[in-house]
This record gives sequence, C-alpha cells and structure tokens, in this order.
Amino acid sequence: MSHQGYITTPPFSQGQPGMGGYPTGFSSATSQPHYSNYSGTGPSYSVGPTGPLKPPSSPHGPAISLGYSPPSPAQFGQTNLQNGLCNPGNQMPSYAVSSPGSGQTSSFQSHGSHPQPMSQNTATPAFTQQVIGQIGNMKISGYGSSQAPSQSDPSLSGPSFQPLFQGSQLPQHLPPISSRPTQRMSAAPVAPVATRFPGGAAPPATGMNMSPAGLNPGNVGYQHGVGQPPMAGYLPQQGGIYGGQQRALQPNYPGTYPGAPATGAQLAGPQQKKLDPDSFPSPIQVIEEDKLRRSGQLYATNTRGQVPPLVTTNCVVQDQGNASPRFIRCTTYCFPSTADVAKQSQIPLAAVIKPFAVLPANETPISVVSHGETGPIRCNRCKAYMCPFMQFIEGGRRYQCGFCSCVNEVPLFYFQHLDHMGRRLDQYDKPELSLGSYEFMATLHYCKNSKPPNPPAFIFMIDVSYSSIKIGCVKLICEELKTLLDKLPRPDEAETSTIKVGFVTYNKVLHFYNLKSSLAQPQMLVVSDIGEMFVPLLDGFLVNVQESRNVINNLLDQIPEMFAETSESETVFAPVIQAGLEAMKAAECAGKLFIFHSSLPTAEAPGKLRSRDDRKLVNTDKEKVIFQTQSHCYETLAKECVANSCCVDVFLFPNQFVDVSTMGVVPLATGGILYKYNNFQIQPDGEHFLNDLRKDVQKSIGFDAIMRVRTNTGFRATEFLGSMYMSNTTNVELAAIDCDKAITVEFKHDDKLSEENGALIQCALLYTNVAGQRRLRIHNLALNCSTQHADLYKSCETDALINFFAKSAYKAILSQPLKTVREILVNQTAHILACYRKNCASPSSAGQLILPEAMKLLPVYMNCLLKSYVLLGSPDVPTDERTFQWLLVASMDVGGTQLFFYPRLIPILKMDVNSEEIPAAVRCSEERLADGGVFILANGINMFLWLGLNAQAELIQGIFNVPTFAHINTDLTSLPELDNPYSKKIRMIIDNLRSQSPYSMKLVILKQKEKSEGILKQFLVEDKGIHGGASYVDFLCYVHKEIRQLLT
Repeated sequence: MSHQGYITTPPFSQGQPGMGGYPTGFSSATSQPHYSNYSGTGPSYSVGPTGPLKPPSSPHGPAISLGYSPPSPAQFGQTNLQNGLCNPGNQMPSYAVSSPGSGQTSSFQSHGSHPQPMSQNTATPAFTQQVIGQIGNMKISGYGSSQAPSQSDPSLSGPSFQPLFQGSQLPQHLPPISSRPTQRMSAAPVAPVATRFPGGAAPPATGMNMSPAGLNPGNVGYQHGVGQPPMAGYLPQQGGIYGGQQRALQPNYPGTYPGAPATGAQLAGPQQKKLDPDSFPSPIQVIEEDKLRRSGQLYATNTRGQVPPLVTTNCVVQDQGNASPRFIRCTTYCFPSTADVAKQSQIPLAAVIKPFAVLPANETPISVVSHGETGPIRCNRCKAYMCPFMQFIEGGRRYQCGFCSCVNEVPLFYFQHLDHMGRRLDQYDKPELSLGSYEFMATLHYCKNSKPPNPPAFIFMIDVSYSSIKIGCVKLICEELKTLLDKLPRPDEAETSTIKVGFVTYNKVLHFYNLKSSLAQPQMLVVSDIGEMFVPLLDGFLVNVQESRNVINNLLDQIPEMFAETSESETVFAPVIQAGLEAMKAAECAGKLFIFHSSLPTAEAPGKLRSRDDRKLVNTDKEKVIFQTQSHCYETLAKECVANSCCVDVFLFPNQFVDVSTMGVVPLATGGILYKYNNFQIQPDGEHFLNDLRKDVQKSIGFDAIMRVRTNTGFRATEFLGSMYMSNTTNVELAAIDCDKAITVEFKHDDKLSEENGALIQCALLYTNVAGQRRLRIHNLALNCSTQHADLYKSCETDALINFFAKSAYKAILSQPLKTVREILVNQTAHILACYRKNCASPSSAGQLILPEAMKLLPVYMNCLLKSYVLLGSPDVPTDERTFQWLLVASMDVGGTQLFFYPRLIPILKMDVNSEEIPAAVRCSEERLADGGVFILANGINMFLWLGLNAQAELIQGIFNVPTFAHINTDLTSLPELDNPYSKKIRMIIDNLRSQSPYSMKLVILKQKEKSEGILKQFLVEDKGIHGGASYVDFLCYVHKEIRQLLT
C-alpha cells in the first residue's frame, strides 16, 4: 500500500461545486483544520499500478488527488451490509443486501444545514438524469422479500446458507432463502459473511411493483466464509405489528442534502419501490441479539482483550484481573501495533473511564488495601501502582513493572515466595495482584499540606429574586431540603453523614446565615459589597445537620416568608460562586455548591451578562461564538474552584435566554452539572425538579480528585474529554467526581506495541471520600495488539466510538466552523469503512457496501450524532438548548450517549403484564407508530408517552382510568396509581427507565394527530429531522458513495 497520505480533500481532479455534484455542505474541505484522532494525513488508497504519486502541497501534509470520473450506474452499486450475530475467528463477518428496481433518486441534504427550497437546487439537469439512471439500475434485496435469489445471479458470489433465526419464529411473510449447490462451497474465499446491498451490477429483480414511495428491497443472498458458523437471520419489524394500520409515509421534512434532485411527483419517469429500512442494520436487532446471547451470563475479566457485552445488556461481571466494563470501555479491544495501521484505519483509540460507576448488589464491591505508613507500592520509574501486570522475579525479591519494564526491589514487609509458575503464593489473597479494580488507603503524603482532609461541605444557595418567588420554586426548595438533609451521602455502615451544610440566599446582594446549634433562631448577615466578596462569619456558617436541626428547619420555614413580597428582579451569579468558594477556603474543606438560579445575571457586578441570543450566527463561521463563554470572569472562577476543591451544580429555572454556555463553564470545569427547567411551573415541573435534586444530593461522590492514566511503552494518553479541568497534559483535576461522570481518553502511538505484551492501561484516581478519608482508586485493563486490520475491526465497540466522536466533535466546534466538524465526521466514517473494505473484506463488486460486524451500526449512530442539536446548525433550535445539550454530553458515559443519540421506543400494546421484563424496543421511526398502539420513548433526558388514535379502550381505561381516548388529560406528568395489571406494568417500565438515568426524565403525554405530537418527531432519529438532517437510509447511501470515491 502506498504510504502517501490521504486527507479529507474532495476526490476530484478538478474543482467541483460539491461532492458528486451536491453542494459543499457535505463535501470534504480542501484545507480545513482536522481535529480527528490522527491529525495530519489519513490512510492512502492505491489507485492503480502506475507507481508512486507525488502529493500536492497541503497544510495537513501530503495528499493524493484521486481522479474523478462521472457517476456511473455502479456508483450506487451493490453494497454489503452486515447483520447478525458476532462470528468468532479471524475472518471478519460482513453483511450486504441486493438492490431494488428502477426509479428515482433519494434526496440528500447536508447534515445540520438549513433546509433549502427545491428552487435552489444546484444539481444540473444532466447530473439529475445521471442519478435517476443510477438508481434505476439498482437492485436491492432485503430480508422479508418476496423472491428468492437466483442462483445464476451474477451479482451474488459464494455459497449461501439457511440462516438461523434465534429467539423468535420466522414470520410467515419471510420466504425461504435458497441454498447454493454444496459443490460451490470450496470456491468461496475465506472471508466475511456477506449479503448484497443496493448495487447496479445486478439486473433489476423481476416482478417488482413500482410505487411513488421509493425503492423497496427484494431478496437476500449470502456469501458465507468457509469454516465459519452461519449468521443468524434478520427478523424484520413491521409497522403494524402492534395492532392497527401502519403509519402513512412521513412528509418530506427538510433535511436530507441541499441541492438534491427533486423527489416524488417532481421527477418524471417510472415509479419505483421504496427502500425498506428493515433491510438495513438495526440497532434494535443488535441489542436484542446480544441480550439473547449474554444477558444474565457471568462475564469474567480474566482474558486480555475480550470484547464485553453491549452496554445495554445486563450481565454479572466477575473481576479476575481486568477492570469491569462498568468502569472502562474502549473503542477497540485490540490496538494496532503500529501508528501506520492506526492511521490507515482512522479508528480512534480511546477509553471511556467511569471511575465511580455503581456496582450492582450481586457483584463484589471494591476492595480496600492498606500498605501501611509507607503507602501504596509503586514503580520507581513510571510511578505505576502495584497491579496484576507486575512480574515478580528472583524468587519474589524483585518485580518488573509491566508498564516501563523497570526492575524494582520488593519491600521486606511485602515479600512472598513464588510457586513453580513464578506466581506469588499469596496472589489470590491480595486484591492488587488478582483484581482489575481496587482501592489503596492513602497516606498523609497524598494529602494537601500533609494534613488529613476535613469532612466535605454542601452549601445551598437560593435565588430569592422576584422571578424565583413568583414561580414558587423557593418555597418548594425549602420544603424539600427539610427531609433531604437526612439523606446526605454517608460512609458505608455509618448512621449519619459527616457532611456539613450552609445556606445563602441572594438577589442583588447576598445573605449569609448563622446556624449555630446554641441559637434559638438563625441570624442573617447581609453582604452588599459584591465586588469584593467575603464571608462575614466563620463559626456557625457550616454546621452539622443533626446538631443544628431545629435552627435549620426554622430558617427553611422563614426564607419563603422573608422574601414573599420582594420586588427585586435583578440577580448576580459570579459573586454567588465566589462566596461559596471563599466559605470552602475559610473552612479548609472540599465540597459542593447547589445553586438555584432563575434569570440572566444583569445586576452590576462581576460576571454581569448581556443577552446575546443571536441566531443569525448559525451556519456562519462565527457560529462557534455561541458555544464560547461571554465573560472570562467565569473561566478564572472555574480555575479557582478546582484549585480549592469546590464543585458547582446549577439548577436553572429560565423563562428566556440565560446564556447557558457561560453559566455552565464553572459546573463543567469542576465536575459538576447543570440542570435546566424552561418556563418552570410547580404543577407540571415540580416533581421532575425534586427528583433531579434528590438524585443529585444523594449520589455517591468523591472530592478533591486527581486522575492519572498510565500506559505501557508504545502509546500514551494524549486527549481528555469530559467534565473536568487540566492545568497540565497529564493530570485530570476534578473538584468532585460522582458515580455518573465519565472521562473519555484518547491514545496515540509513540512507538511500536508488542503483540506479546499487549496494550496496558492503568487509571489511578486520588480522592477524598465523604468520610474525609484519602483514597486511591485503581482500574487496570489489558488489551490485545495486532498488525492485522481484521483483528482491530472485529474488536471494536461502536457505542464507545460514538461517545468519543460526540465529545471530540463537541469540543471541536469551540474552535472550528460547524460545517468543517460535520464534514470531518462524515469523512472519517467513510475512511474507517473504506479501510475495512480494502484490507479485510473478500473481493467483490465495487458497488457493494461492506460493513464490519462490530461496526455495522456506525452509520446509523453517526447520522444520529449529526442530527443532534449541537451539530445541526438550525436557527429554529434555541441557543440555550444547543449549549445545554453540549454540557450534558460532555460528562456522559457509553450507556448515556448510546441512549441519548438512539432513543428507546417501547411498544406497550403487546406487553406481557405478568412479566417483569421490559418489552423489546422497536426501531426509532415514525413508521413504527401504529395507530392502535401506545409507545414510550426515552433518551435519558426526555420521556414521552405516545397514544395512537385507535388505542384499545381497555388499555386506556387501565392506564388512565378514563373511558375513551378523548378523555385523556395530556397535562399529566405522572400516571395515576391504579390497581390493575396495565397500570402496574407501565409504571414499572417508567420507573425502570428512570432508574437507569442520572436524570429523572419528566413524562410528557402526546396524542396522535394533535399539534403537540410534533415534538416527538425530532427523537425519531431514523427519519428525516424536522429541523434538518438526513434519514438513516439517505445517509447510508451517501456514506456508500463516499466510500466508493475513496476506493476508486
């Protein structure tokens, strides 16, 4: 392979208005900054035996110009998509589908670009006719088709087999799949399993009815590798399976690609069949198959580089030397041995680390180890902590570090003899030698100023301006805190919490309260000089809840009354954080501020903000400004908070623009979180807010934390993404870290990795627990290494990849144009899949799209990411909503991003009321919403209950206790507790979904055909977006076209 780099430049020999004739909204940029995991050049693709190419100059390094030829009928040719169970062995399974009858083009529009009217079509008539001709030659076959593949079909190579259908019966509408003669088995190469997908290499299938709806798949053919187990068959999900008729085809929402040829009745020519989404890889099928194989199973971590169950699969993890996937998940569990292989594949090498993940009750809790006054044993050179990767030598008197190979002396107190295998006799008695995750007791050497830390503090800071009083949140907060203070985090087996509490109220000035237990009533002290903030009292501000219970209750009763008649509408914000910080510094303790705020801080004070909700910046080079902080005051404040271990959580109750991008700076840097409740009202929103507050206060948490990620020789951590702060290139500083926060770490090569030793990762987190004890939490993980692309691709985890892509793209938009970031994501997706096609797949038609088994969901998830509010670039989306989503994703773990970008759509109609299992989800598309059905949609932040017009009266009666559909009250945010199986089951489902998310998810009830139903459509991510963005089918076709251009 030529090693001349290929970067994201348009593959044209001459300038073109856009890729393949489409406008530049989706095309590659010639000189855009590249934020991707391997900056500089990407993989090279040989273009023929003409000798080395001389790359033209490029700001990103050498690039080759791929000559562009006019589109041919094969441009949308046969593709290879993969679906089914994961196949063991070295052969990479793939999947493909054969193609449909003639007809029209599908429409394309740039992801995130503002919809353009059809009159602005930039495609030439000649190009339009080319595309019509291309798709007219397509022949798609899919699962559930009406015709078996012809054995003489030249487009189908290799033998086929009878698929295995697991977990359910074969639907009657699925035809039998024909088998090839067995004597042809020897002719098939040892290569991935494949099925054919849209391609022009095969003639159109006969007997296909045409309709203006689009293209409809026909049959399935398989290419089966010798010596590989058969692939499980694909079970299609029909829209009407849950009763009632299928929904009509969705309207032509703006959101494919600008300048695409007109569709539907606007094009003359023969009618054509619709592309059947069931013939494309389904996230639901992949999730359900993994559950079928691995749910409830024991997953032991004793094998290096094994791929864990999906994050959506419940299993029992047994730590046997590598950290549980609850703590660390990787984008691939087999790292490339060299940087060249990594550059060619462009698969990001990253780990998503969630140090404080909660372990289920049926798994062993984290063990605590003490090495005495000398502290934990560490390597003298690289400072890695004792772990299972250390090799003991010389009879146990020395050990060789697995990370840097340095030979260290074993302390006398730690000496133990070795057995005949060279293992210590006490290996399985010591957690640090046999487990992947454990904790060390830290000594004073690990404490600030070599002094034991004081117990942490929580300070509740309540906005008492006019707007807060008017909406009723002040009284609601005070009433809730009376009971919530009894549920503060506490050490294991402790009866009470050691956390101290304090209270501040504020508008334009700040009010501190003396809560000493000896007082009969609380005392208020007012600070009006907010330019130079200070704490007016030390003794009595932070108190023990049990000791000062009566005084605290008196204060919480009095606060709503004291400010009930206030007319002060202006507020401050930065001085409030400064006050809490000064209180922490004075008490010499770590802690957290809970700030309840209602409006843009416009009072004359440090951190004053102006309204800058300028949506004219959307889709311009200045769009990145709306994600940047308005005042550097908050960046300085964030650094101070981190340095003094002061975490900040903010609860916003806005009724207009509040500049979330600026107000979220401090929570983001300190390991905190920002909640937002638009147009807050007590009745519909009160319980939602209180549930969030309860979760936030009670969650397990560590304070004053520093995280360091060490690796063995050959690669290193280079990029850290998440809710944290870094003052240097190695240490992640966290004022606090809780059980929901995850840090995504990217790795790059600095040398070759040994296949024998693998890639070793150790995450060490130094923190203070709620009891005021200093601890070191260690997580270790060993990965495989290989020089073969096939090993790399079969070990990938798409859910972790999307977590990395989302966080890195969201970070990139702070400094790069949104259009550039979107293009990089699409180009990198195409590069990853093109590299697989070139290096792993068996020879096949150039028109086939071949997807690796482990990454077959990459296109659908990437399309969901591109349609997120942050990357969409639509002026219809409020600026605060985009920045709020940006903050949410920054700290999400793998499960959080998977659910957020591809929501769960759960049918209720056919649920088994006697089972505790949640019904299997269906694909996230409007076509799945049957008129007679009831569905729950949840994405971790939002939850909707959608009710079809023809929903069964019995079900409506059971859930809502009303006689008909018309009587349902859509203002409800919780379902009535009724004593019947339907009510119990649906409430169990809702509670279960909420328990899996850090957010309480307010329930919104929607009726079919009502205006409010439109809000649901933006979450049906396989369809065209209502604010822009392509459908899954359109995006997959576009990615296929990009791959073909890379391989041409």
